[in-house]
Amino acid sequence: MDSNHSTNSAAASTNDTMRFVELPRLAYETQGFSPAEREILDTVNQKVAGAESLERVIDFLFHATRSIWPCDRIAVAFIEEDGSRIVSHYAVADYEPLLLKEGYAGDVRGSSLAEVIRRGAPRIINDLEQYLRIHPESPSTKLVVREGIRSSMTCPLAINGHTIGLMFRSSRRPGAYNDHLARLHGAVAERLSQAVEKTWRIRQLEAANTAYFEMLGFVSHELKSPVASIATDAKLLTEGYLGELSDKQRAKLERVIVKSNYLLGIVREYLDLARIEGGTLAPNFRRVDDFVRTVIDPAVDIIQPQIEEMNVSVERDLPATPVAAHCDPALLTIVMVNLLGNAVKYGNRGGLIRVRAGIEDGHLGVSVWNAGPGFARSKRSSLFKKFSRIDSPELMKRKGTGVGLYTAWRIIQLHGGRITADSEEGEWARFSFRFPQPLPEQAAAEHTAQQ
Repeated sequence: MDSNHSTNSAAASTNDTMRFVELPRLAYETQGFSPAEREILDTVNQKVAGAESLERVIDFLFHATRSIWPCDRIAVAFIEEDGSRIVSHYAVADYEPLLLKEGYAGDVRGSSLAEVIRRGAPRIINDLEQYLRIHPESPSTKLVVREGIRSSMTCPLAINGHTIGLMFRSSRRPGAYNDHLARLHGAVAERLSQAVEKTWRIRQLEAANTAYFEMLGFVSHELKSPVASIATDAKLLTEGYLGELSDKQRAKLERVIVKSNYLLGIVREYLDLARIEGGTLAPNFRRVDDFVRTVIDPAVDIIQPQIEEMNVSVERDLPATPVAAHCDPALLTIVMVNLLGNAVKYGNRGGLIRVRAGIEDGHLGVSVWNAGPGFARSKRSSLFKKFSRIDSPELMKRKGTGVGLYTAWRIIQLHGGRITADSEEGEWARFSFRFPQPLPEQAAAEHTAQQ
């Protein structure tokens, strides 16, 4: 390794602020590497083959190689937005604080990283302070220089010849890197390809999922107010606030109200889904003294327009005394709105809905039963899947999103409970949920408070 350090000194004495190192076609070749370096490369192979995460492999590289390769910092970043942005994914260093850390994003265009990506070759900067004087517009360089970094080696991370990210090895010593270390860096990067691809694809899926639900939430939120306003204005007109209406005019406006309420139901379902999937609908568990008054009654009020439009009777089979429960009443109101709304939507016009609730065997249990076409037992497994609907001819005639039951399932899962469905096809359907009382978290909190 002494010969490497002498080469480092030669590299540091040149006037080149930045340079690229062309690697051999097969970086997997270990010719010219020391036994210690080959051992590191073999261990990286084993860790990747063992399906260890990219972060764990990078941690290993950082701690295992610092004694033989100059390094005070290792970081990985991924290329996003069709190659126009580089986003920091992970960084590890022997100092604090890290100013350029996970989540930092910068434009590729106009930066020297664009050339690293184009060439597919490592880049060495052995005097970052000088580089910053030449390129004062580089915000990432400013940050790492403030961290104390003075040398940097950047290597492409590629899959099937396509660069998807970059690995940065940095040192607080000027003139730390040479061609030999660049080739070694490239060999490590090539061995990381499997772990890099897995992490990159997961990140892409997560980003796409997040973007989708953000868009869903935005569109749903923007629709909510105007649709509610349409329903309100139409109701005011039917009540004669702007003059008498003919029977034909009143009938048309009543259809507007029904359709507006239907749209509001869809908007509400998608808003709930977006909030749950986006992680913003976190549970707020507390004790409610009257579950019926706090959760069930408000849910019935919300779907009252649909109940009236379908001429449905709601029968309450509830205890005479208030049912106290530990829960998140706001989230459970969403569940009840979905279950009651489905009971109206998929039940018989002029039919019956029966609601039951109570404490039994240390659990709060609630069920919503409705007379109607029901569903085949073979279809039960698809009921609580996202965007899934039962494809029977009778049920497909009735408009739905396949969102409400999935949202209800997620909320009951947050309560540590189960939600189930049963039916007699052609006769009735029943959806039930139950969860422990008190909730494990609530019981632990109360026990701690008593102590």
